[in-house]
Amino acid sequence: MEIVVDAREMQPPEPFERTMEALDAMQPDDEVVLWLYRQPTPLFNVLKRNGYSWVELRGPEDCFEFRIRRNV
Repeated sequence: MEIVVDAREMQPPEPFERTMEALDAMQPDDEVVLWLYRQPTPLFNVLKRNGYSWVELRGPEDCFEFRIRRNV
């Protein structure tokens, strides 16, 4: 299942907080899809430390799309 966090119009720290909530709600085969207009550098550090990986794609309206999964 995909859990979509559309953070394009959110102001910090809300995108980080919403993404963390989505990660907490993930089931083993889920994926969090995050849409942002900027690189979430602090989030990347947290993801690395906590065993997540991600891919960066081009999202809707030329935003960044990050697909985040737990490492197995």
